[in-house]
Amino acid sequence: MAGPDRLPNGFPDDEGADDFVREFRQAVSPAERDMLAHTPPLVILDVAGEAAEYDSRVRRLIGALEQALRGQQDVKLVPYAIPTADDGSELLSGAAARGLALGVPKHMTPDRLPGFWPLWDSVGYIREHAGERRAPGAEVLRDHAHAQMRTHRQLRREGRLQVFFWALGGSESPPVGGIRGWLLGSLWQGLTRTFPRWCWERRKSRRLVRAPRLLRPSRQRWLGGMLGMSGDAETLFAVMDEVADRQMSRLVLPPDHPRHQESLFALEALLTRALLEDLKKPAVGSVRPLQRRRTARPVLLVPLPREERPGAEAVERFLHSFHQERKNTAQAAGPLVIAVGVPSRKLLESLGNPARSSLTSAGRLLHQSGSDVVLVRLREEPFTREGLFIRPTSPTTYRVGGRTMTAGVAGGTALALGLLGVGGAALLGPVTSHSGSCVAGDMPVAGSRYSQPVPLHPKQWYDETRAKIDAQNRQAEHFAAQGKTVRTVVAFTSNGPTSETDTLFDGTIPELRGIAMWQQKLNKDAVSDDSRVRLRVKVVTTGKGFENAEQEARKLVDQVKRGRPGKDGKDAKDAKDYEEVIGVLGFAQSKETTRNALDILEQAELPVIGTTATADEMLVSANYWPFTPLNSTEAHIEANFATGFPIMARAAGGCEPAKAAVVIQSSADLYSKSLADRFREHFRGKAQLVNFSQEGDFTGAPAGTPQIRSAHDLAETVCDALSGTDPTVVYWSARARDFVAFVNALDTQGTCTHRDITMLGGNELTNVVLTGEFNDKDWLRLYYSAHRLPAGDAAADEKTKQFVSRYDAFVTGPPKDDPWRDDGHSAVSYDAFHVLSRAADMALSGQGGVDPNAMLTALKSGISFDGATGYISYDQGSNMPPRDKTLVILRQSEQGSKVALGCGAYRQGKAGHTQAAACDVR
Repeated sequence: MAGPDRLPNGFPDDEGADDFVREFRQAVSPAERDMLAHTPPLVILDVAGEAAEYDSRVRRLIGALEQALRGQQDVKLVPYAIPTADDGSELLSGAAARGLALGVPKHMTPDRLPGFWPLWDSVGYIREHAGERRAPGAEVLRDHAHAQMRTHRQLRREGRLQVFFWALGGSESPPVGGIRGWLLGSLWQGLTRTFPRWCWERRKSRRLVRAPRLLRPSRQRWLGGMLGMSGDAETLFAVMDEVADRQMSRLVLPPDHPRHQESLFALEALLTRALLEDLKKPAVGSVRPLQRRRTARPVLLVPLPREERPGAEAVERFLHSFHQERKNTAQAAGPLVIAVGVPSRKLLESLGNPARSSLTSAGRLLHQSGSDVVLVRLREEPFTREGLFIRPTSPTTYRVGGRTMTAGVAGGTALALGLLGVGGAALLGPVTSHSGSCVAGDMPVAGSRYSQPVPLHPKQWYDETRAKIDAQNRQAEHFAAQGKTVRTVVAFTSNGPTSETDTLFDGTIPELRGIAMWQQKLNKDAVSDDSRVRLRVKVVTTGKGFENAEQEARKLVDQVKRGRPGKDGKDAKDAKDYEEVIGVLGFAQSKETTRNALDILEQAELPVIGTTATADEMLVSANYWPFTPLNSTEAHIEANFATGFPIMARAAGGCEPAKAAVVIQSSADLYSKSLADRFREHFRGKAQLVNFSQEGDFTGAPAGTPQIRSAHDLAETVCDALSGTDPTVVYWSARARDFVAFVNALDTQGTCTHRDITMLGGNELTNVVLTGEFNDKDWLRLYYSAHRLPAGDAAADEKTKQFVSRYDAFVTGPPKDDPWRDDGHSAVSYDAFHVLSRAADMALSGQGGVDPNAMLTALKSGISFDGATGYISYDQGSNMPPRDKTLVILRQSEQGSKVALGCGAYRQGKAGHTQAAACDVR
């Protein structure tokens, strides 16, 4: 106990304090630098107590956290700041920036804030001269900001030589009179004043407002986008002069006037966004010495004054701005912000009224990018006794200065390049994918991985997978009997296969395997983790090709409305807790029936996580979260790929991009028509549309386009189109069964297979391609999309390789006998189930209940993790597919699947390894 003359000290030893302290130190200076790529949540530690105790408790918490950020020599170990405000008119972002700039740890890369300081100085000038009511002009703002940069450089303790050269730009004319003085003055002003400031302004404008046209397609920078700038000629200070036009008349209003407060918030939001942009973490894994020296995360410890205190409004304005603007920099890790105090109701509302969390949960969420705001209310009792001492963090340190190391590396590199000379340059090989070589190899499909088509055992494989799900369900029910929380999710699938051809054209088996694998992992993890919700899986078959999806959806809605669906027809009152349905997985195909089923399911207010359904038209429910990129994204990437990469074989050897396309669609199929329409929209060349349906259903076919029922007739039509001089790709958006019929008809007819035919299709084709169905087609050059990298690819993440290893252990028989080891369907359903499971964990209440509405809230708050299919990151407040979701285009070759193009994030902070302009479809 503390003595009578000394107040208790240390971090309050509340429940879960050990976990939070440990995770806090790891979040600030992680052992693995890759962990800096996570975006930590805004943490609010709510202290209890009366006004007399309030300030001491805030100081105690801030002091306890700060002691972990300073060493025994009382110097900063990591860049951090404790920004405070004396009155409500202050802009706290300035205090935060100054704090981060002071006392930078020795030899650690500093945050120079090159974009923040010019904006800060411009805003300061605007506020100071608001009484003039007229915008000062771009040149005045530029000269003021330029003059202030000397102060900022001295603040960072840069070398005297740098400050001297910077000072030249602010020098006046030399003291010489007459004509000679005028001439010297003009020259002096031009060299030391006008020209340096012009160059500086241009550089800042390129970084903040708008880049040159040569840098398309992302010419507009964050400031230009935030303020809606459209003109190419607008400079940074011209933009800030427009800000002055809007804000100066409001800033002269009384401080309590609503428009004055709106102006302060607009300026704080602008500056906070600039601060966040500048605090973006350098690329993890960079070889540049200065970038590798960011080994710790910047930290802002923000004391929250009592609501009636001066400065409270400024602090809450900053936290609101931080919360708002961080959404616009979601791909950047940024700083860790921890606010300490009692947040007002107004602040909580502006932050989306976050639910209360425990210290244990808050510590765990520090390493996850999915959480937005974490609110922890500390109890009274721990403040009455001694708390925990937080040991100082231990980031990687360096004995040699960064510039010294950079100079050494640069010198060594120059020497090596000089020795290599021209021969060394030749060893580097081509630097562009647009050489004459064909993308992902020159060989056709024939001779691929399987010398003979894989023997298929569909009923056996299906029954084995269903049996494993049933076994996992029984294990979950056993947990429920022990008092553990267990709930049910429904997986809507098509009917199980009854023949080998069913297996070729339907992804049911690999998708169910992925679901069973996640359920197996969940049950295993839940043995030692009480925060996990065990999940039973109720597999609901909906007929061939999901033809009965609407009827099954209505049944589920009726059951949910009546209460928990009873088991074996029992009434809801007799049902077990574990039979309560809290979510849905599906659907695997985009069809009219599945779209209507989603519309029906919205009445049940259950979260629905999609799997491989990709049509934009499926977005009919606010409770539906697609998992894979939409057709609009996929088709755009494929169109860019076809016209920008050498995929078409030339008679003289090598390949060239496509200049024309034959687009095959089934107009009555929602998926097919959606994909075909969007491909034709983005294809940069002539695209001929052909409608194909063996059932004769041509609903929605555009007038004047061919309508073909026979695969033989389709082969003739395509051969005619390929007879032209332009290199023409066949784009296939129809179903896999029709594709097999078409390829076989082309091979049988043989009129145009004397030369290679390049075909490009969607994920629908993977099931049949990987079975070796086309091994004897030596004329077929096949590219198709998929949703994860093959395990053997050099860029595949450890999570992908880990999944494949588990898949090999899960599937009976040798891996070489399984056709879908490199297919994405199982990995997609595995990760989709992970999303639903994560939402259930987040919705688990202290009493053991799981409210589906709480799961919807969890999904809307954003969920992120590294998964089998790459980095999964759902944006907050949106039910669009995960941002930067992995999409790859594969080439089927004699060695199996080869990556031709990789788009999206295959793990956090790492984009596709063949990332190119084709992937940028914003």
